[in-house]
Amino acid sequence: MKYKLLLVLAIISMSINTAFAHGDGPDFFRSIGKIYVVVGVMVITFIGITCFLIYIDRKIKKIENEISSHN
Repeated sequence: MKYKLLLVLAIISMSINTAFAHGDGPDFFRSIGKIYVVVGVMVITFIGITCFLIYIDRKIKKIENEISSHN
């Protein structure tokens, strides 16, 4: 019963969200020049995530090498 209720609420919330969505988002941002801000934030976020993954990968390799050298 809970699953059905949650499913109905999710469907209703998605339909309400799409009903009030602004259809011309990219055109609106492009017309006021904010599309470059959006693209810039997306690029910076992507670069940040990539750098973080490289950093974590190097740390994991270092820990793996320490573990293998102790055995």
